[in-house]
Amino acid sequence: MKDANAPGLTVSDLKKHVGFWLRFVSNHVSHAFARKLLATGVTVAEWVVMREMFDDDETSPGVLAERIGMTRGGVSKLVDRLVTRKLIARRERCDDRRFQSIALTAAGRRMIPQLAALADQNDDEFFHPLSAKERAVLIRTMQKLVQAHRLQTLPTE
Repeated sequence: MKDANAPGLTVSDLKKHVGFWLRFVSNHVSHAFARKLLATGVTVAEWVVMREMFDDDETSPGVLAERIGMTRGGVSKLVDRLVTRKLIARRERCDDRRFQSIALTAAGRRMIPQLAALADQNDDEFFHPLSAKERAVLIRTMQKLVQAHRLQTLPTE
């Protein structure tokens, strides 16, 4: 497409960019998931934190921040909200009060399967037009890009 203000220059069509389509789909998938989570009182970012903690008995906010690619301050705010709702428990280490460990409470741990089922449902609803083979190819393609660009930050919003 020609730019009327700059004769001879062309500007690519927005819809010709792979990034446009990735963002378009991602925004809709994320928004649909966020709506599903509303009834649970958990945000997408809180779900990511809780799910990341699920496989561990306990961890530290710093380790969690590193694993999900957030700042310690960002993780701290999410942890504070989850502690207030008694989904995560925080303990100071007796040998050094500067260090804390965090763990899912029994209530938080019980909530994970319900939240995971909503995530699965959201994926199924959104990606049902794709065959299992097409989904696998799409996932492998995205994983290839993640690896090639050494991406580490988990999507939280």
